[in-house]
Amino acid sequence: MAVFLWDYVSLMRGLAELDFSGPSVPSALVLTGDDAFPLVMNSQGQILMAASLYGRGRIVVFGHECYLTAFPALVENALTWLRGDGSENLSVGVHKNVSAVANNLSKSSFQATVVGAFSENPGVGVYVTDAYSVGADPKELVAFLKAGGGVLLGGQAWSYAADHPMENTLLQFDGNKVSGVAGVYISKKQGMVECLPVYPQIPSSWMSISIGKDFKDDFEFLLQGVSEFEIPGGLLASEVLVHGTLAFPIGTAGAYYAQGRVIVVSHEGLLGQEALAPFWNNALHWLDEGRQGVIGVEPDHALNILRKSGLQCEKTNLREGLSVFVCTAYKNDLVKEIQDFVAEGGGLLVGGHAWYWAQTNSGQNPLTDFSGNKILYKMGLGLLGGTIGGGIYKAPDPSQAIKDTYHFRHLLNRFAGHVTYGKKLTANEEECLKKLGSDCSILLNMKAHDCSSYQQIVSTLTDILMKCGMPQVCESNPVTSPRDHLLLNVGPQIYKVHPNPDALLPHLIKNNPLLPVVYNARIRINANTGGGEEWLSTGLYLSPGMKTYLVIPSAIVDKGWKIQIGCQTDYLGHAELKRAPCVHEQIPITKTMMQVWNLWGGLIYVVAPPNTQVQGLEVIVQIAVPAPYYKSGETKLAEWSLLRTAPSPWAELEFENIIFTVPSDVVRNLERPDELAAMWDAIMRAIADLAAIPPKFPRKERFVTDVQISHGWMHCGYPVMAYKSTAAELVNITRSKKQNLWGPIHELGHNQQRSCWEFPSHTTECTCNLWSLYVHEEVLGFNKAEAHPAMALSDRNQRAQNYVRAGRDLSGWDTWVALETYVQLQEKFGWGAFKKVFGAYHQMSNFPGDNKGKMNLYAETFSNTVGLNLCGFFKAWGWPIETATEEKLSNLPPWSDHPMVKYG
Repeated sequence: MAVFLWDYVSLMRGLAELDFSGPSVPSALVLTGDDAFPLVMNSQGQILMAASLYGRGRIVVFGHECYLTAFPALVENALTWLRGDGSENLSVGVHKNVSAVANNLSKSSFQATVVGAFSENPGVGVYVTDAYSVGADPKELVAFLKAGGGVLLGGQAWSYAADHPMENTLLQFDGNKVSGVAGVYISKKQGMVECLPVYPQIPSSWMSISIGKDFKDDFEFLLQGVSEFEIPGGLLASEVLVHGTLAFPIGTAGAYYAQGRVIVVSHEGLLGQEALAPFWNNALHWLDEGRQGVIGVEPDHALNILRKSGLQCEKTNLREGLSVFVCTAYKNDLVKEIQDFVAEGGGLLVGGHAWYWAQTNSGQNPLTDFSGNKILYKMGLGLLGGTIGGGIYKAPDPSQAIKDTYHFRHLLNRFAGHVTYGKKLTANEEECLKKLGSDCSILLNMKAHDCSSYQQIVSTLTDILMKCGMPQVCESNPVTSPRDHLLLNVGPQIYKVHPNPDALLPHLIKNNPLLPVVYNARIRINANTGGGEEWLSTGLYLSPGMKTYLVIPSAIVDKGWKIQIGCQTDYLGHAELKRAPCVHEQIPITKTMMQVWNLWGGLIYVVAPPNTQVQGLEVIVQIAVPAPYYKSGETKLAEWSLLRTAPSPWAELEFENIIFTVPSDVVRNLERPDELAAMWDAIMRAIADLAAIPPKFPRKERFVTDVQISHGWMHCGYPVMAYKSTAAELVNITRSKKQNLWGPIHELGHNQQRSCWEFPSHTTECTCNLWSLYVHEEVLGFNKAEAHPAMALSDRNQRAQNYVRAGRDLSGWDTWVALETYVQLQEKFGWGAFKKVFGAYHQMSNFPGDNKGKMNLYAETFSNTVGLNLCGFFKAWGWPIETATEEKLSNLPPWSDHPMVKYG
């Protein structure tokens, strides 16, 4: 629940409705920053009254001065709230132009005094004025607010804008010079009036998710003489998120913040680029606002370029008297000072990127934790982990900029209208929906529940999902449209942050049958994670949205352990999705009693961190669905006959060195998992044998099957991922004796590859096949040609012959061609030679980093292992064997009759 709800309840206490119908035409208010929140919103999503915080003070703004007297009960509530918590100061200063407010307060506990200006009675707790009477210099009133005072202000600006068409209403209208510092602007747009109910919650509407200005004049000023933006080829900039009401994209990005302005560029190196000098000239003048003040420049490399603006630039940190401050985005020490500087009228030019920070601070959120975004987020801007490469980018057309450039709020508003009223999106907007979904996820992941604008976004996205639901993606109902991609991306994120996720669940998951459960299941935890982070199976499953409590032993609390729900950990970025992009959830273990859930449900794991040893600990799971789970050495066959019917849709088979996660359907008829275990135990020991490592793996390998994976038909890793259609082949002994298991062993071979004897990209898809060959020959009883069709002798000979004819060019030495090199070695020296070679590498260190150096080391190592000089053989394959290597091996007899001799 938003922090501001209690403030809202206090302000609207005792009110059932507010009747705005009448002759007074208010201005719509524009809110920005973290602390401003609406009090009254009409049916068009226009805000007519709002409140905010600034410094230690509070402000309430009405869209018309007449409302200061039209709603006396609301005014009394406002004055009580504006006094602040615990204040005993009942003194209220009332400007003479709204003296009727003082009359209304005559019977209240407040002590109202009518004054001609704020300065006449500086000791008041609250000051009430119309928006036209803040004085020629409003700084005194702003200082009062910042120091803890309360301000109640009312007025409209549409008539001012009509009388001053060339002026910037947001900054130059008197009322905004005070309210603007707190993120509440009285706009030139007229508000629609009607009788409105007072809602129990802070009012919200997708229609209020919009931008507060067209920015045409700003674009015209900033883009004078600028037709393109050039980013040097060697420079990698960050993507910029433009999300604020008064923020705008312009190749870089800019924003109004309170009484000041900001321009952000997503790499500090660009501040010193000569090619961008015309834009920096415009930017400094726009930020300076005609003051001709001092420009304080922190980064040295920017000083000479910025001096070309004609303004007075000096090398300095932030100080009193600056008109504009230029700095990098890495200033953690001046966040509040910079924000106040801009809020009170200063200009800010900031450069920096967040992509490197994001890469080196895994698990942290750039928008909340990166120093630059601590400054910029309140201003409606953000530097993201995504990158923009070098190139020349066309500047937007000022007359079409807001329509043609991506703006988070604008597109979210347009998408909400599309979903709610069927408003047609433009082709450009359709193209940007994927980015909108990504940005929604980034923003929602902030979990900034105390921020009014964040709550507005949550409310809008919730309304969208309640209106149209989430696509029920599956193999038979794939998602392809940008619209459905966005909903599928945003749905799970909203579910995570929604105050009542159970109410939202039926709109997200339509078919969610109740499954039989077990209670208070006790799970033994044993871990020795020498092989890296490890998933420990529980044999339990949670249905989509199902919640459970876990009782955690204190020994693993705050020690890097996690609970994981879901085994399919691939992130999908496909144009056609057969499941959501991310369907698993990891929750850090931070206390001894935890409630966990995942929108998509999934098998439950306890995840042990690397380099951890525990024995005999116990986790209790309050309620969960039992899964078919077999563990060698623990599960008896009699138990399995019942366990294989357990209701979870996913099953696990855990053997000595490998664990398979497969659809439960494929194990329902598996009567002898012990026989399957024996086969896979032999396979895994053979894999260890060839790799010259102990037969017991430091971490059991995992195979997880899924309806869709991130790349390939299978891919290596922890876990190895495969399409679910391969599940039957993994758990079918009879099939394995008749058909090869090349693909699964190929992926397990990838997991054994070591960079010291790998020569990418030549051998990336080659040397892993040594394990496929070894397992099929030594365990499964297949010869090479039976193990894979590509290993037929005629095909092998043809590949070698074609390679020689093409000039033995290493660019063609990869996959099956490269494998022939290793097979020729194996057929001459046997598998034992490979085991000795791999074993020798385990004893080495300080390996070469380049392919040439590594290939020479391999030739040397293999030669010494077999006692023959193999330089001629490797040179016949086009390897770059150096004279130094040949000299080292010259004392060994040459392998003169190697298979490549016949090709000359």
